[in-house]
Amino acid sequence: MNDDPRPSRKGFFTDTSVCIGCKACEVACKEWNSVPEDGLDFLASSFDNSGRLSADTWRHVAFVEQRLPLGHQEPGVGRPEGAAGGTAAATGAGTVDLGMPSFDLPGQRAGDDDGTQGRGDFRWLMSSDVCKHCTSAACLDVCPTGALFRTEFDTVVVQEDICNGCGYCVSACPYGVIDRREVDGRAWKCTLCYDRIGEGLEPACAKACPTDSIQFGDLDELRERAQRRVEDLHEAGVSSARLYGEDPDDGVDGAGAFFLLLDEPEVYGLPPDPVVTTRDLPSMWRHAGAAAMVLLAGGLAAFAGRRS
Repeated sequence: MNDDPRPSRKGFFTDTSVCIGCKACEVACKEWNSVPEDGLDFLASSFDNSGRLSADTWRHVAFVEQRLPLGHQEPGVGRPEGAAGGTAAATGAGTVDLGMPSFDLPGQRAGDDDGTQGRGDFRWLMSSDVCKHCTSAACLDVCPTGALFRTEFDTVVVQEDICNGCGYCVSACPYGVIDRREVDGRAWKCTLCYDRIGEGLEPACAKACPTDSIQFGDLDELRERAQRRVEDLHEAGVSSARLYGEDPDDGVDGAGAFFLLLDEPEVYGLPPDPVVTTRDLPSMWRHAGAAAMVLLAGGLAAFAGRRS
C-alpha cells in the first residue's frame, strides 16, 4: 500500500510514428491557455507555419520532409501491395504502415516498378514538440524571483505575475523552449495544463489529438508503454524507431515529456545530448572563490611587504 499522499509524476509521451500533422494540439493549447496567435506566417520552407516553440507557441508540430522510404525501409515497405515500388514479398519484409503519406516525386520514369531508377520516395516526419519539464531544470536554477516553480506533479510552471523578464531562463534552457513575449517581456511556456490536471483532466493538447500521438499519464507507466511500442515497431521492421528523453540517467536526469522518433534527434531539431546548463555552477563558484582568495592573499602580502 502506498502511504505517500503526493500524486505521481505526470508527463507526456509523444509517439511521432502516428502523428498526422493536423496541428489540433497547437490549436487546443492556444484556446485553453489563451495563447496569442503567432502570425501564422508562410515560411516557404515547409508546410509548417508556426516554425518553432516560442512564448506564443507552446506546442509546435514540426514537418520534416525527407526523400526516403517510410521507416527507413527498402522501397515498397510501408506501401500497400500492388503499389509502385514493389511489395513486401519482393523486399523480404512485412508491410509497415505508419499512416504517413508517400509520393512519387518528379523524375520517375514509367515502368520503374522496382523503385531503383528515377524513384524519389517522399515521407513526412511529423512531431509535436513541447517543453520537456526536465527533472533537473536549469530554468528553475537560474530564476531570481521564484517565478518558475515545480508543481506537485513534478512539472515546471511559470508564474507570469512574478516574472520580471530578466531572461535568464531563456538562455539556460538546453532545448530552447522557454521564450519571452515581445509585448510584455515576460517568459512563457507550456504548463502541462496545470489547471486541468489538478482537476483530473487531460491537458488540452492530449485531449484534442485524434490519433493518440500525444499521450498523458503517470510517467513511469508512459515509459513502459513507450518501450513496448518501440519493440513492436522493431518487430514490424522499423529499425529506426527510438526513444528520446525517457532515460532518467541522461543529461537532464530524464524528461517529463519524451518522444518516440523515427530518425536522429537532430532531424527533428532536438539536441542529441542535452545537458542541464547549470550542472557546473557549484564547481565554477568554488573555483571563483578559490581564485578570489588567492588574489586577496596576494594583495595582503603585497601590502604587508610595502609596510615593512
